[in-house]
Amino acid sequence: MDVLNLLTDSNFWFGVLRSTTPVLFAALASLMSSISGITNMALEGAMLFAALFAVIGSALTGNIWIGLLFAVIVSVVVTLALGFFKMRLKADEIMVAIAINLLATGGTVFILYLITGNKSTSSSLPSGVFPALNIPLIENIPFIGNVVSGHNILVYVAFLSVIVVYYLLYRTALGLRIRSIGGNEEAAESVGVSVEKTRYTALLISGILTGLSGAYLSMGYLSIFTAGMTAGRGYIALAASFVGGTNPFGTMLASGLFGLFDQLGNQLQSISNTPQEFIFMIPYLATVIMYTVFAYRRSTRQQRANKKLMKQREAEAQ
Repeated sequence: MDVLNLLTDSNFWFGVLRSTTPVLFAALASLMSSISGITNMALEGAMLFAALFAVIGSALTGNIWIGLLFAVIVSVVVTLALGFFKMRLKADEIMVAIAINLLATGGTVFILYLITGNKSTSSSLPSGVFPALNIPLIENIPFIGNVVSGHNILVYVAFLSVIVVYYLLYRTALGLRIRSIGGNEEAAESVGVSVEKTRYTALLISGILTGLSGAYLSMGYLSIFTAGMTAGRGYIALAASFVGGTNPFGTMLASGLFGLFDQLGNQLQSISNTPQEFIFMIPYLATVIMYTVFAYRRSTRQQRANKKLMKQREAEAQ
Protein backbone atom coordinates (compact mmCIF):
# COMPACT_ATOMS: atom_id res chain seq x y z
CA MET A 1 0.00 0.00 0.00
CA ASP A 2 1.50 3.40 -1.03
CA VAL A 3 0.93 6.70 0.75
CA LEU A 4 -1.90 7.76 -1.59
CA ASN A 5 -3.85 4.57 -0.94
CA LEU A 6 -3.12 4.97 2.73
CA LEU A 7 -4.76 8.40 2.79
CA THR A 8 -7.92 6.98 1.24
CA ASP A 9 -8.11 4.08 3.68
CA SER A 10 -10.86 4.43 6.28
CA ASN A 11 -8.81 2.44 8.80
CA PHE A 12 -6.07 5.06 8.57
CA TRP A 13 -8.45 7.90 9.48
CA PHE A 14 -9.97 5.74 12.21
CA GLY A 15 -6.46 5.55 13.66
CA VAL A 16 -6.02 9.31 13.30
CA LEU A 17 -8.98 9.92 15.61
CA ARG A 18 -7.54 7.43 18.13
CA SER A 19 -4.15 9.13 18.07
CA THR A 20 -5.69 12.60 18.36
CA THR A 21 -7.75 11.82 21.48
CA PRO A 22 -5.11 11.85 24.26
CA VAL A 23 -3.46 14.97 22.83
CA LEU A 24 -6.82 16.72 22.46
CA PHE A 25 -7.81 16.09 26.08
CA ALA A 26 -4.44 17.39 27.29
CA ALA A 27 -4.45 20.36 24.88
CA LEU A 28 -7.87 21.45 26.19
CA ALA A 29 -6.48 21.08 29.71
CA SER A 30 -3.54 23.31 28.76
CA LEU A 31 -5.93 25.81 27.19
CA MET A 32 -8.00 26.08 30.38
CA SER A 33 -4.98 26.77 32.56
CA SER A 34 -3.18 29.10 30.13
CA ILE A 35 -6.26 31.28 29.64
CA SER A 36 -6.37 31.71 33.42
CA GLY A 37 -2.74 32.83 33.42
CA ILE A 38 -0.88 29.64 34.36
CA THR A 39 1.23 27.61 31.94
CA ASN A 40 0.57 23.97 32.80
CA MET A 41 3.76 22.20 31.77
CA ALA A 42 2.97 19.43 34.27
CA LEU A 43 0.62 17.77 31.77
CA GLU A 44 3.13 15.04 31.03
CA GLY A 45 3.47 14.04 34.68
CA ALA A 46 -0.24 14.30 35.44
CA MET A 47 -1.05 12.11 32.42
CA LEU A 48 1.47 9.47 33.53
CA PHE A 49 0.07 9.32 37.06
CA ALA A 50 -3.49 9.22 35.70
CA ALA A 51 -2.67 6.39 33.28
CA LEU A 52 -1.15 4.30 36.06
CA PHE A 53 -3.86 4.92 38.66
CA ALA A 54 -6.61 4.24 36.12
CA VAL A 55 -5.20 0.73 35.71
CA ILE A 56 -4.68 0.28 39.44
CA GLY A 57 -8.19 1.47 40.30
CA SER A 58 -9.76 -0.73 37.62
CA ALA A 59 -7.78 -3.79 38.71
CA LEU A 60 -8.45 -3.37 42.44
CA THR A 61 -12.19 -2.78 42.10
CA GLY A 62 -13.01 -4.61 38.87
CA ASN A 63 -14.80 -1.48 37.69
CA ILE A 64 -13.48 0.63 34.79
CA TRP A 65 -15.41 3.72 35.90
CA ILE A 66 -13.83 3.64 39.34
CA GLY A 67 -10.50 3.32 37.52
CA LEU A 68 -11.42 6.47 35.60
CA LEU A 69 -12.29 8.18 38.88
CA PHE A 70 -8.87 7.23 40.28
CA ALA A 71 -7.22 8.76 37.21
CA VAL A 72 -9.16 12.00 37.46
CA ILE A 73 -8.56 12.38 41.22
CA VAL A 74 -4.79 11.88 41.00
CA SER A 75 -4.57 14.21 38.00
CA VAL A 76 -6.56 16.92 39.78
CA VAL A 77 -4.32 16.61 42.85
CA VAL A 78 -1.18 16.98 40.74
CA THR A 79 -2.60 19.95 38.82
CA LEU A 80 -3.84 21.73 41.95
CA ALA A 81 -0.42 21.14 43.52
CA LEU A 82 1.08 23.08 40.63
CA GLY A 83 -1.36 25.91 41.35
CA PHE A 84 -0.56 25.84 45.08
CA PHE A 85 3.17 26.17 44.49
CA LYS A 86 2.56 28.94 41.95
CA MET A 87 -0.03 31.02 43.79
CA ARG A 88 0.65 30.41 47.47
CA LEU A 89 4.39 29.69 47.58
CA LYS A 90 5.20 32.01 44.64
CA ALA A 91 7.37 29.34 43.01
CA ASP A 92 8.23 29.38 39.33
CA GLU A 93 5.55 27.32 37.58
CA ILE A 94 7.98 25.98 34.96
CA MET A 95 10.40 24.67 37.57
CA VAL A 96 7.56 23.12 39.56
CA ALA A 97 6.23 21.46 36.42
CA ILE A 98 9.66 20.03 35.59
CA ALA A 99 9.87 18.60 39.11
CA ILE A 100 6.40 17.04 38.78
CA ASN A 101 7.25 15.50 35.41
CA LEU A 102 10.49 14.03 36.74
CA LEU A 103 8.66 12.71 39.80
CA ALA A 104 6.07 11.06 37.56
CA THR A 105 8.70 9.46 35.34
CA GLY A 106 10.37 7.68 38.23
CA GLY A 107 7.43 7.55 40.63
CA THR A 108 5.10 5.64 38.31
CA VAL A 109 7.77 3.00 37.71
CA PHE A 110 8.38 2.70 41.46
CA ILE A 111 4.65 2.37 42.26
CA LEU A 112 4.21 -0.13 39.45
CA TYR A 113 7.09 -2.21 40.79
CA LEU A 114 5.69 -2.16 44.33
CA ILE A 115 2.33 -3.44 43.12
CA THR A 116 3.29 -5.86 40.34
CA GLY A 117 7.01 -6.52 40.72
CA ASN A 118 7.40 -5.36 37.13
CA LYS A 119 9.12 -2.12 36.15
CA SER A 120 7.83 -1.86 32.58
CA THR A 121 4.18 -2.89 32.20
CA SER A 122 1.03 -3.60 34.20
CA SER A 123 0.22 -6.75 32.22
CA SER A 124 -0.20 -8.76 35.44
CA LEU A 125 -3.00 -6.46 36.65
CA PRO A 126 -6.52 -7.46 35.53
CA SER A 127 -7.50 -3.95 34.48
CA GLY A 128 -10.37 -3.23 32.10
CA VAL A 129 -10.82 -1.32 28.87
CA PHE A 130 -13.45 1.31 28.14
CA PRO A 131 -16.15 0.03 25.76
CA ALA A 132 -16.42 0.89 22.08
CA LEU A 133 -19.52 2.69 20.88
CA ASN A 134 -21.24 2.02 17.57
CA ILE A 135 -23.28 4.99 16.37
CA PRO A 136 -26.66 4.01 14.85
CA LEU A 137 -27.25 5.07 11.24
CA ILE A 138 -23.77 6.60 10.90
CA GLU A 139 -22.14 3.18 11.16
CA ASN A 140 -23.94 2.15 7.97
CA ILE A 141 -22.60 5.04 5.88
CA PRO A 142 -19.77 3.87 3.59
CA PHE A 143 -16.30 5.13 4.57
CA ILE A 144 -17.63 7.68 7.11
CA GLY A 145 -19.15 4.94 9.23
CA ASN A 146 -15.85 3.07 9.30
CA VAL A 147 -14.01 6.24 10.37
CA VAL A 148 -16.43 7.67 12.92
CA SER A 149 -18.23 4.67 14.46
CA GLY A 150 -16.82 1.96 16.71
CA HIS A 151 -14.39 4.07 18.74
CA ASN A 152 -13.66 3.84 22.42
CA ILE A 153 -16.23 5.93 24.28
CA LEU A 154 -13.58 8.41 25.47
CA VAL A 155 -12.84 9.35 21.86
CA TYR A 156 -16.33 10.81 21.59
CA VAL A 157 -16.01 12.43 25.01
CA ALA A 158 -12.83 14.17 23.83
CA PHE A 159 -14.47 15.76 20.81
CA LEU A 160 -17.58 16.68 22.79
CA SER A 161 -15.27 18.32 25.32
CA VAL A 162 -14.26 20.84 22.66
CA ILE A 163 -17.85 22.12 22.53
CA VAL A 164 -18.18 22.04 26.32
CA VAL A 165 -14.96 23.99 26.86
CA TYR A 166 -15.94 26.55 24.22
CA TYR A 167 -19.35 27.04 25.82
CA LEU A 168 -17.79 27.29 29.27
CA LEU A 169 -15.23 29.89 28.24
CA TYR A 170 -17.39 32.08 26.00
CA ARG A 171 -20.96 31.59 27.16
CA THR A 172 -20.78 31.47 30.97
CA ALA A 173 -19.92 33.88 33.76
CA LEU A 174 -17.19 31.53 34.98
CA GLY A 175 -15.59 31.58 31.55
CA LEU A 176 -15.64 35.36 31.54
CA ARG A 177 -13.90 35.43 34.91
CA ILE A 178 -11.27 32.92 33.75
CA ARG A 179 -10.53 34.96 30.64
CA SER A 180 -10.48 38.22 32.57
CA ILE A 181 -7.89 37.11 35.13
CA GLY A 182 -5.72 35.75 32.34
CA GLY A 183 -5.92 39.03 30.45
CA ASN A 184 -5.55 41.47 33.35
CA GLU A 185 -5.79 40.07 36.85
CA GLU A 186 -5.50 43.50 38.53
CA ALA A 187 -8.50 44.81 36.59
CA ALA A 188 -10.47 41.62 37.33
CA GLU A 189 -9.64 41.84 41.02
CA SER A 190 -10.71 45.49 41.11
CA VAL A 191 -14.28 44.49 40.16
CA GLY A 192 -14.49 41.77 42.80
CA VAL A 193 -13.24 38.68 40.96
CA SER A 194 -11.25 36.31 43.20
CA VAL A 195 -8.14 35.61 41.14
CA GLU A 196 -6.93 32.70 43.26
CA LYS A 197 -10.31 30.99 43.48
CA THR A 198 -10.94 31.37 39.76
CA ARG A 199 -7.50 30.00 38.88
CA TYR A 200 -8.01 27.01 41.13
CA THR A 201 -11.33 26.38 39.37
CA ALA A 202 -9.63 26.53 35.95
CA LEU A 203 -6.91 24.18 37.19
CA LEU A 204 -9.56 21.80 38.54
CA ILE A 205 -11.12 21.58 35.08
CA SER A 206 -7.65 21.24 33.57
CA GLY A 207 -6.90 18.36 35.94
CA ILE A 208 -10.11 16.54 35.02
CA LEU A 209 -9.33 16.75 31.30
CA THR A 210 -5.75 15.59 31.90
CA GLY A 211 -7.04 12.64 33.93
CA LEU A 212 -9.30 11.62 31.04
CA SER A 213 -6.29 11.78 28.72
CA GLY A 214 -4.18 9.54 30.95
CA ALA A 215 -7.00 7.06 31.51
CA TYR A 216 -7.58 6.80 27.77
CA LEU A 217 -3.92 5.97 27.16
CA SER A 218 -3.89 2.94 29.47
CA MET A 219 -7.51 1.81 29.12
CA GLY A 220 -8.40 2.77 25.56
CA TYR A 221 -5.47 3.49 23.29
CA LEU A 222 -3.71 0.55 24.95
CA SER A 223 -5.09 -1.96 27.43
CA ILE A 224 -2.17 -1.76 29.89
CA PHE A 225 0.10 0.81 31.49
CA THR A 226 3.67 0.95 30.22
CA ALA A 227 6.49 3.03 31.67
CA GLY A 228 6.76 6.41 29.97
CA MET A 229 3.73 5.70 27.81
CA THR A 230 2.84 9.40 27.41
CA ALA A 231 5.93 9.67 25.14
CA GLY A 232 5.96 13.47 25.14
CA ARG A 233 2.24 13.88 24.41
CA GLY A 234 1.93 16.37 27.27
CA TYR A 235 4.45 18.67 25.61
CA ILE A 236 2.81 18.14 22.22
CA ALA A 237 -0.52 19.12 23.77
CA LEU A 238 1.04 22.25 25.23
CA ALA A 239 2.24 23.26 21.75
CA ALA A 240 -1.16 22.41 20.25
CA SER A 241 -2.96 24.68 22.71
CA PHE A 242 -0.63 27.58 21.90
CA VAL A 243 -1.08 27.05 18.16
CA GLY A 244 -4.85 26.92 18.64
CA GLY A 245 -4.75 30.22 20.53
CA THR A 246 -7.72 30.84 22.78
CA ASN A 247 -10.14 28.89 20.57
CA PRO A 248 -10.91 25.27 21.56
CA PHE A 249 -11.73 24.45 17.94
CA GLY A 250 -8.33 25.72 16.85
CA THR A 251 -6.80 23.57 19.56
CA MET A 252 -8.73 20.58 18.20
CA LEU A 253 -7.35 21.16 14.69
CA ALA A 254 -3.79 21.48 16.00
CA SER A 255 -4.22 18.26 17.98
CA GLY A 256 -5.62 16.58 14.88
CA LEU A 257 -2.45 17.43 12.96
CA PHE A 258 -0.40 15.55 15.55
CA GLY A 259 -2.84 12.63 15.33
CA LEU A 260 -2.48 12.63 11.55
CA PHE A 261 1.33 12.55 11.58
CA ASP A 262 1.42 10.07 14.45
CA GLN A 263 -0.77 7.63 12.56
CA LEU A 264 1.14 8.29 9.35
CA GLY A 265 4.35 7.40 11.14
CA ASN A 266 2.80 4.19 12.48
CA GLN A 267 1.65 3.12 9.03
CA LEU A 268 4.88 4.03 7.27
CA GLN A 269 6.68 1.38 9.30
CA SER A 270 4.98 -1.34 7.24
CA ILE A 271 5.12 0.30 3.79
CA SER A 272 8.49 2.03 3.78
CA ASN A 273 12.16 1.13 4.13
CA THR A 274 12.78 4.38 5.98
CA PRO A 275 14.69 3.85 9.26
CA GLN A 276 12.29 3.39 12.16
CA GLU A 277 14.07 6.07 14.20
CA PHE A 278 13.15 8.68 11.58
CA ILE A 279 9.57 7.40 11.33
CA PHE A 280 9.12 7.67 15.10
CA MET A 281 10.41 11.23 14.87
CA ILE A 282 7.82 12.34 12.27
CA PRO A 283 4.97 13.46 14.60
CA TYR A 284 7.35 15.37 16.87
CA LEU A 285 9.19 16.95 13.95
CA ALA A 286 5.84 17.99 12.46
CA THR A 287 4.87 19.58 15.77
CA VAL A 288 8.12 21.56 15.95
CA ILE A 289 7.62 22.82 12.38
CA MET A 290 3.97 23.64 13.06
CA TYR A 291 4.81 25.62 16.19
CA THR A 292 7.72 27.40 14.48
CA VAL A 293 5.47 28.55 11.63
CA PHE A 294 2.83 29.66 14.11
CA ALA A 295 5.35 31.60 16.20
CA TYR A 296 6.79 33.27 13.11
CA ARG A 297 3.36 34.33 11.84
CA ARG A 298 2.37 35.66 15.25
CA SER A 299 5.62 37.61 15.50
CA THR A 300 5.11 39.04 12.00
CA ARG A 301 1.55 40.12 12.80
CA GLN A 302 2.73 41.76 16.00
CA GLN A 303 5.47 43.66 14.18
CA ARG A 304 2.98 44.90 11.59
CA ALA A 305 0.59 45.99 14.32
CA ASN A 306 3.40 47.87 16.11
CA LYS A 307 4.45 49.63 12.90
CA LYS A 308 0.86 50.62 12.18
CA LEU A 309 0.49 51.98 15.71
CA MET A 310 3.73 53.99 15.39
CA LYS A 311 2.57 55.50 12.10
CA GLN A 312 -0.74 56.50 13.67
CA ARG A 313 1.03 58.16 16.58
CA GLU A 314 3.37 60.00 14.21
CA ALA A 315 0.42 61.20 12.18
CA GLU A 316 -1.35 62.41 15.33
CA ALA A 317 1.80 64.18 16.49
CA GLN A 318 1.99 66.10 13.21
